Amino acid sequence: MAENGGSNSEGSKKERKRVGLIYDDRMCDHHTPDGVDHPECPDRIRVILDKLTVSSLIHRCEILKAKEAEDKHIQLVHSKYHVDMIKTISSKQFDSKRKRIASQFNSIYLNKGSSKAAYLAAGSVLEAAEKVAKGDLDSAFAIVRPPGHHAEPNEPMGFCFFNNVAVAASYLLNERPELGIRKILIVDWDVHHGNGTQKMFWKDSRVLFFSVHRHDFGCFYPGSDDGSHTMIGEGPGEGYNINVPWEHGRCGDPDYFAVWDHVLTPVAKEFKPDLVIVSAGFDAAVHDPLGGCCITPYGYSVLLSKLMEFAQGKIVLALEGGYNLQSLAHSAQACVQVLLEEKPINGSSDGYPFESTWRVIENVRQNLSKYWPSLSDKLPRKLTSRTAPPSQLLIETSSDSEVENIDDAVSSIIQPLSELKFSQGEDQLETASSTWRKELRLFDVWYATYGSNMWTPRFLCYIQGGQKSCWGSMDKSPPKETLWKSVSHRIFFGRESTRTWGPGGVAFLHPQSTSQDKSHICMYRITLEQFNDVLFQENMIHDTNSPLFDLEEFNAIKDIGSFSPVGIETGWYHNVVLLGEEQGIPILTMTCDLNDVEGFKSGKQPLVAPANNYANTLIRGLAEVGPLSQAEASAYVADAARKPL
Repeated sequence: MAENGGSNSEGSKKERKRVGLIYDDRMCDHHTPDGVDHPECPDRIRVILDKLTVSSLIHRCEILKAKEAEDKHIQLVHSKYHVDMIKTISSKQFDSKRKRIASQFNSIYLNKGSSKAAYLAAGSVLEAAEKVAKGDLDSAFAIVRPPGHHAEPNEPMGFCFFNNVAVAASYLLNERPELGIRKILIVDWDVHHGNGTQKMFWKDSRVLFFSVHRHDFGCFYPGSDDGSHTMIGEGPGEGYNINVPWEHGRCGDPDYFAVWDHVLTPVAKEFKPDLVIVSAGFDAAVHDPLGGCCITPYGYSVLLSKLMEFAQGKIVLALEGGYNLQSLAHSAQACVQVLLEEKPINGSSDGYPFESTWRVIENVRQNLSKYWPSLSDKLPRKLTSRTAPPSQLLIETSSDSEVENIDDAVSSIIQPLSELKFSQGEDQLETASSTWRKELRLFDVWYATYGSNMWTPRFLCYIQGGQKSCWGSMDKSPPKETLWKSVSHRIFFGRESTRTWGPGGVAFLHPQSTSQDKSHICMYRITLEQFNDVLFQENMIHDTNSPLFDLEEFNAIKDIGSFSPVGIETGWYHNVVLLGEEQGIPILTMTCDLNDVEGFKSGKQPLVAPANNYANTLIRGLAEVGPLSQAEASAYVADAARKPL
């Protein structure tokens, strides 16, 4: 009796956490105009609500009413032009123009429900943040869409219209000073870099912006250098922008725990935020089709628990990405359990971070140590030597979480990372391609690049892997040598868009040389095996059991000058062209053929200027390590885009 009495008394003293949930089904009215499947779909928020309902967690939360944001509050971070465009885009006058307008932006679709959904998403995050700031709630989760962290001051992008988190943070800091929220920590754990949020607080020391994301040396969406660890803010905001850029996919719980413990937590202790807002994208979750990372629901619960230690637990989660519906629902449920201080999520923290994770963490600490003394000490070797085996990058990870029965469609998307199967260890690797690989590994070629691969970090994606379109070479050895040269061919830009770079053309090299043309090429000395692996990736060929360009073609091209391998005739870069020799080694490139050139001339295929991100990558290659200055490189790319074919 005494024991039971003591237990009840102890339980009664523990205050029940006041957790707010905000959801509105009108945000589901934003969907593709033609009914085509899209990863950013209405079911994303429905499955979260369903999961919380079935688990009865929803009954332990306070349900908030969604509100549309006011223009004046959105304009704290967005231009009036941008706000007016989003407001009117769903009106009847734009019915015939909506699809064309959407095509002008990066990864955006529009329909009649888009405007209302965007206003509700921004207003709901603001409402949740204001309730927590007032003390009406301890914490809150805004289950909203469209997401927001990619939206920039003047344009929507990456499925995002208004930057929901930035609107809420700016509102509290600038419009509600009486609430006492003077410093806000924004943690963006979405797998993609929060480029929009970064720009909005770039010079603001009141906001500590922390983003951990796949970067892949600038090759992963949004495909720019904005997500680099060297981007630390400017002026008053210098040191208050922290990027942790993963070099590849497959990062999971141990990698994120390490960066929390050795970067985020020590800095947050120094910063002492009054409020924490999480850009809670769940596309770094295990089995997400766009992310390629491996955080489990247990992992998310640990990350959130660590954040609850700050700002007296005043924390707001705003949904960003997350495109596997099962992973999304389970991960969101785990986070709500943490907010409610429910029973712990089942899981363990076994395993070690990747070697690259420690390298990234040490780079971040070194770069920011003068702003945050807690980062000044070098991490002990005993700690950083504990790493996951490299083979883990190639093995499909099985999770002990509740996520099961992932759709076949998802499996097909992440297949390139799992084509190599390990039975009992790395030494027993068996592939049907081992014979040709051993043979072609003995021969070197110069791979001549003229597009984005002139920037070495971009090219290394094709060797080291880490994303859907660049799964890497079997032999991950870096180039033996790099040289620059000019050739009597011209580059031009064509095709409407690509998955990696979005709308805009990409570079092609005219397969015929003329005396009046001159183009710069960056040449990497790699093996013929690696050249085949790049050829596979450039033409999206996943069957690697036999080479596309074997020794017979290798010898024949010296006489015929170019060769289009069987099986990739429809690929954009199906034509292997010999550009000469260097040090007695053939210089090979891959481009279109003369029939394709005629198609570009006739308009069958469009000639399109490159997107800014793509053009800037060419310029970086030409200017940072190439033969040109920044101005010369910019003029070179602009001239190639302008000159008629």
